[in-house]
Amino acid sequence: MIKQTFLAGVLALSALPAVAEGYQVNTLSARQNGMGHTGTALKLGAESMIFNPAGLAFNPKTIEFQGSITGIFATAKAKHEGMTYETNNDPSTPMAFNLGMKVYDNFAAGISFYTPYGSSIKWGDNWPGAMLNQSVDLKVFTIQPTLAWRFADNFSLGAGVMISWGNVDLNKGLVSTSSMNAMLQMMGNDYRFSDTPASVNLKGRASTVVGFNIGAMWDINSKVTVGASFRSKMNMKVKCGDAAVRYANEVAQNLLQSRLDLIDRANFKAQMPAVAVLNIGVAYRPADRWLFAFDAQLNFWKAYDKLEIEFLSEQLKDYNQCLVKNYHNAATFRFGAQYSLTERFDLRAGLMVDCTPVNQNHYNPETPGMTKIEPSIGFSFEPLKNFAIDASLLYVAGLNADNRSCTYDDLLAGAQRTFKADYSVHSWCPSVGCRVMF
Repeated sequence: MIKQTFLAGVLALSALPAVAEGYQVNTLSARQNGMGHTGTALKLGAESMIFNPAGLAFNPKTIEFQGSITGIFATAKAKHEGMTYETNNDPSTPMAFNLGMKVYDNFAAGISFYTPYGSSIKWGDNWPGAMLNQSVDLKVFTIQPTLAWRFADNFSLGAGVMISWGNVDLNKGLVSTSSMNAMLQMMGNDYRFSDTPASVNLKGRASTVVGFNIGAMWDINSKVTVGASFRSKMNMKVKCGDAAVRYANEVAQNLLQSRLDLIDRANFKAQMPAVAVLNIGVAYRPADRWLFAFDAQLNFWKAYDKLEIEFLSEQLKDYNQCLVKNYHNAATFRFGAQYSLTERFDLRAGLMVDCTPVNQNHYNPETPGMTKIEPSIGFSFEPLKNFAIDASLLYVAGLNADNRSCTYDDLLAGAQRTFKADYSVHSWCPSVGCRVMF
């Protein structure tokens, strides 16, 4: 029974949930980051393959290459029992590369490589929430070949095939310091732990999955364009995740190894949805130098209602888990403006409001989800004909999430514990990119 309770505690946080809110990348263009990451109704050339594939058909260039990279410098804080704990994250570097070409005047093709999900968070091994999360590192990659057809001068359709894969590396505590010390006291042992006695590393590779990205774009008149795009749901699957136990020291290993041996050799499989996304946008050009854009995005997070984990070993089938998540659908709103100061220099500004889908009663510090306000600025400069440099800066300010809770199983105490904290998140996201056009 104690091993079964222990397994439930280990798997309450598996490798795959890191794809949830907080890890959906909204920095896939150095140019559009400066406009609040709008793009559903904008003719962005090769970059349209990501924002709205139909926009590729409006590209006047024969060949165009665009590349962007963003540095995400994020910090999360948790206030627990009067003490504040802060993450020590490594920078994340989502990127996007797009190559588009005109096949005929009204038909275009291209291919994109980008990172739709990817981030990292490091709380440390020994903070009070270590039983829920110590660190996580997530990377998801997508290749998307795309075709776009302009049926008339003012209307086009586009479609792309998303081929995605990824990996995750996650660490969490297995045995809490307080329960371990209580057990030692009952045994009459004077030794006391100050560090988390035992932790587990969970590694998994998500197999390649296929989805689609489709869109439509319509110029209502010379000033107004509307667009819509839809990215399909994809089930990210870990077919053989690996668990490895590590100990604070030899004392912990000697005391716990007999109980943790089963976990140290465990393999499991699991899956969760990379949810569907619907975008609707409008662009307005009141004058030659001005451009305004608005996007509304609906993220179908309600599909993430549970996480099921199944052991590969027949002898462990009784320990399979079904974990309730109960996310709800959430929206993201984007606003952007561009002013052409000269023929070669554009200024941009934008704002994103990203609403959280996270259930406050299942609030895990692995993804400290909260509604975020994200202002941005940027510019483009064309120093040479057919070559442009893009740069932008996006700031992410989370609206504080207070008194959030998450439960976990305490192995040694044989009880369920609740961890409560007040969370805050902020990050700086500078982006740089270039465009080459012929």
